[in-house]
Amino acid sequence: EVPPVARRLPNQVLSCEPRKEVIVAAPKKYPDELRERAVRLYRESDPKPVIRRLAEQLGVHHEALRNWIRQDEADRGERHDRSSTDMVEENRRLKRENAELRRVNEVLRAASAYFASVIAPTRRTS
Repeated sequence: EVPPVARRLPNQVLSCEPRKEVIVAAPKKYPDELRERAVRLYRESDPKPVIRRLAEQLGVHHEALRNWIRQDEADRGERHDRSSTDMVEENRRLKRENAELRRVNEVLRAASAYFASVIAPTRRTS
């Protein structure tokens, strides 16, 4: 078991809780400019090129290009089988906020219990 570590939370509240492993996303393999250019090339082509061939010409994996195109279509409201980028970012933000509020709530609950025991240690509720 990992020993507790004191950590600062919002409003300078200290929390002692075990360390948790943090999963970090792998760095992007392709630059954003390449992604945007590839999707634009696909969208502006008439007739639409075969994704596999276009990917080979651009030097990217065909499934990566396919995913970029699908995500662009979702962002434009043309697809409804996947979330838009804005919605995904909002969900991530809300999950982080929710986790932070849970941590703060734990600290407040512990502080409340502590002060209740200090103020009235012999007082019991029935």
